[in-house]
Amino acid sequence: MGKNNKKGPSEDVLILPNHPSHLVAPIVDTHTHILSTFVAYKQKYKDGKFDSVYELVRGLYQGKKVAALVDVWCEAPVQRVWKEVADSAIAESDRAEKWGGLEYWFVMGVHPHEARLYTSDVEKDILEAMTHPRNVGWGEIGLDYHYDNSPRDAQRDVFSRQLRHAVRLGKPIAVHTREADEDTERILKAEVPKDHKIHIHCFTDSPDFAQRLLDHFPNLFIGITGVITFSSNENTSNLVRQMFTQSPSPRVILETDAPYMVPANIYGSLPTVKGRLPLSHSAMIPWTAEFVATVAGERWDVERVLELGRNNAHRVYGI
Repeated sequence: MGKNNKKGPSEDVLILPNHPSHLVAPIVDTHTHILSTFVAYKQKYKDGKFDSVYELVRGLYQGKKVAALVDVWCEAPVQRVWKEVADSAIAESDRAEKWGGLEYWFVMGVHPHEARLYTSDVEKDILEAMTHPRNVGWGEIGLDYHYDNSPRDAQRDVFSRQLRHAVRLGKPIAVHTREADEDTERILKAEVPKDHKIHIHCFTDSPDFAQRLLDHFPNLFIGITGVITFSSNENTSNLVRQMFTQSPSPRVILETDAPYMVPANIYGSLPTVKGRLPLSHSAMIPWTAEFVATVAGERWDVERVLELGRNNAHRVYGI
């Protein structure tokens, strides 16, 4: 094994122990950035043991019951490597050999941070990707008024433009919204039919906003990441508590947004780890499910939350 960065934990800690309450339910990660995760890994561990995306996936997920994932490509211009990665998952034999048997799917769009870079050529590349057999949606797209990395008028225009294409093509939509409740709600209701499939990714805004969307769109689902475990975020827990009280089958799906947002409760299962983990990945979802189950109440446990997430992922993305 190569030498690791001396600061922080060894790369070996990324190969997680099995969650003590995760027995049989398969993991479906509905929002992850595989290439970004590999890049983050290589930046932290320059001489690390995994030399490709495929080696990283097989190494971290072997024996962890990761059944499927939705990879998110949301850069402008579009990264051309997307096709090589997606093509590697077309054949069942390639999925077995390269991906360790998990089901690879992807969505593509332009993130609100990069709305200023959206062009007709970018749009043409995305439309090409929509025809790929492993594509299951358009995203992540939306509005981010927290960072304002792109002008707000550009964000709104690009969001609307992409929504129209997704609706025309019948593609599920992965939405990023942060501190933009009013405009996100207004644009979604103006551009998207009520019965369209929508995934509100990594929800952290007000429960009231989420409830208005859930009430209007019967096929809208709320994405829950490891951010629910953060002490600085009460909105997501309050929303989960509200949704699980209202329905025996709440419309939530599980995701990581890897390589970001390591679940804070995972460190209880890693007593010998000193420091913070440098990245998240799909095998961490049982810890997010554990936190969701605790918030949801006594009728819920890790296995049941994972099953709910898998079933709802099928309802949104057909995977």
